[in-house]
Amino acid sequence: MTETDQDLIWGLLEQSPQAQQKLLDGYGRDIFAQVARLVPGVENAEEVYQDVFVKVFRNIGQYDAQKSGLRTWLSRIAYNEAISFLRHKPQPFVYYEDRNGEIDRLTDAEVNETFGHANAETVQLIRAALKHLPPDERAIVTMFYYEEMSLKEIAYVTESIPTTVASKLSRTRKKLYKIIKMLQS
Repeated sequence: MTETDQDLIWGLLEQSPQAQQKLLDGYGRDIFAQVARLVPGVENAEEVYQDVFVKVFRNIGQYDAQKSGLRTWLSRIAYNEAISFLRHKPQPFVYYEDRNGEIDRLTDAEVNETFGHANAETVQLIRAALKHLPPDERAIVTMFYYEEMSLKEIAYVTESIPTTVASKLSRTRKKLYKIIKMLQS
């Protein structure tokens, strides 16, 4: 942890408004983006975002720099708050379900062919396809690709292990591939 981060943590522990503002300025945009990718509707995302930082300010004493970086700890709180919100206020979603085991027959090469050519159309299709995933799968994809978190960091956020995250990410990429193909037809 850098000296600046240590000073920030000390300020947060002392409930300094300047430290709280510094945390919001430094991490707020990324945390809001993470929440907004999981929770539908700007008003809902803003509500969850506020809940995240209320929880952060109340529980800063529980932060352990030995277990994770500050950004990863914030992401874990944001993830848990978003999933909790979605459990208590379910939104109407239509999820893709693989009833015929087609996903298991896809090769990584087929999937990489679609994701490897990141042009504007592909990015738009991926964004549309993400809406058809359950929140936990959407979270893993967004953390890995949008937030560029490592498997270890994602495992910490989701309270899992890296191999499970890797497996779920692979399966979810295949599911996204099928959804994109359906959207294209």
